Formats: sequence, C-alpha cells, structure tokens
Amino acid sequence: MTGFDTIVFGIVIFIVTGLIAYELLNMWVPTELDKRLAQLFSSTPVSPTVLEITSPLSNPVKRWLLPLIGATTNAEKWLTSPLRIRFSNAGLNGSSVVVYFFAAKTLLACACPLLVLALSISLGSTMSWWVTGAAMLVAALFGYYLPNGILDRLVAIRQRELFLAFPDALDLLRVCVEAGLGLDAAIERVGREIQIESHALAQEFSLLGLELRAGAGRSDALRNLALRIGLEDIDGLVSMLIQADRFGTSMAESLRVHSESLRNKRKLVAEEAAAKLPVKILLPLIFCVFPSLLTVLMGPAVINILQILMPQMTAS
Repeated sequence: MTGFDTIVFGIVIFIVTGLIAYELLNMWVPTELDKRLAQLFSSTPVSPTVLEITSPLSNPVKRWLLPLIGATTNAEKWLTSPLRIRFSNAGLNGSSVVVYFFAAKTLLACACPLLVLALSISLGSTMSWWVTGAAMLVAALFGYYLPNGILDRLVAIRQRELFLAFPDALDLLRVCVEAGLGLDAAIERVGREIQIESHALAQEFSLLGLELRAGAGRSDALRNLALRIGLEDIDGLVSMLIQADRFGTSMAESLRVHSESLRNKRKLVAEEAAAKLPVKILLPLIFCVFPSLLTVLMGPAVINILQILMPQMTAS
C-alpha cells in the first residue's frame, strides 16, 4: 500500500476501534437505574429474581441482546413468527434459543471480519485496503448468515428423519386404534414405542400427548403437530384425522390409507435418489477413478516404449 492508503487505513481502524470501545463501555457500565436498584436492595435479603434484575452482568447482556431480538419479535407475534416455526421444525423449542441464535449471528458477524483483518496483517498481504475492506464485508455477511444455514440444515435432517419414520408410526397407531384404544391413548403409547426408531418422532408425539392432557382441543393439538413438523404430507394427515374425528368415519381405515400413501412416497423418493446416483458419480469417475485406471493400464506400456525408443533416438 502507498503512504496515503496506509494513513487512511489507520484512520479507519482507529475509528472502528473507538466505536467498539464506546459500545463496550455503554454495555458494561451500569446505568442510573442499576445503581438505584443496587442501593435499594443492598441492605435487605434479595430474591433470585431481584438478584437477576440488579446483577451487573445480566443487565448489560440483556441491553445488548434484547434490541437484536426485538428487531424480529416486536414486528410480529412471536408465537406465529416464521423464525419460531423454523426453530420448531429443527426441534429447538427452548425459550432461550432465540437469544443464542441472535447472539451467534452478532458474534460471528463481528469475529469473521476481525479474523480476515488479522490474517491479512499477519501474512503481510500487499492487497490494497479496498480489497481488504471488501473481504471483511464478505466475511461479515458470511458470519451473519452462517447460523441461518446451520438452522436450515438441522431442519432438513429432522424432517427427513420424521418423513422416514412416520409410516411405521401410523401403522402402530392403527393397530392401537383397532385394539380398542382411544386416539389420545394410542398417541401416547405410540410415542413410547416409536422412540426405538426415531427419537424426534417420539418427541413430537410426546408433545402432542402433553397438549391433549393439558386440555387443548384435538384439532388444535394436531394442527400444532403439523406446524412443528413442517411437512406437507403431515398437513394432509392432520386434515384427514380432523375430518375423521368430526364426521365419525373410521379412524383405522384412514390411518391405513395414509400410511400406504406415505410408504409409497418414501419408495418413490428412494427410487429417485437411486436414479440420480449415476449422474452424481460421473464427475468422481472422470477426475478420480479414470486417471488412476489409465495410469495403471498404460503406465507399463509407456515405460516399455520409452525403453525401446530412447536408445534409438539417442543413437541417431
């Protein structure tokens, strides 16, 4: 970098460092409300709730994280927000998941550019500060969206596990219903038995059973199940169960039909994956297997040809 670029880069680093230090001081320095609460409760026994409120550590962390959470939760109701539905699809139903999620996004968005800057300085790169700034911006975007990618991957893994295990669960549910159990008792029994095959599906049936025992309507509990799973086939199953319960049709027959439909779809998905396999394996064959095979087959012949032709070429 030239002298002017070095000066400008140093000024930018100074400003960024000063802003970060200012924000850190604002986060960790107690406010007047914190000081007043500490004075009020310092000479009396405090409960854990009051201790959490007046803690010098909890308030700065909350002041730092709550605006990030509020950017999503204040604009819409949290119970019906798409982000909460994605957490439920991934099996993350804890109340503090959103705090950890936004904290990870913020920390990664700040740490990745700093890591790129440290690597650029340590390697003695000759890149201009414009290129370094662009790389830091790309790293910040990567760090910010990395938790979203991880969440999508967790959702895909869980939904695949549920899709593969649901036909067997419906067969067990049909057997329990035909044996004389009510739908609520059958759901609870299947939730215990299916744990051997799929822990995720056992968890979903357990939550469904808890909602039913807590007094929720069967249709509402089933809709919540479909919302937590997030699969179109389960939406159809829930609609079928609600209609069968409302109109008094045979629950066992409905379960049998839908179980066969899910099993046929699972078979079609497996056949589709098998049909895609030759295309996916083509590139590894061309770039990895064929060169090694040609080397083994043609290598001795090339060596023999060189041994025969080299003396004649050197003699001539």
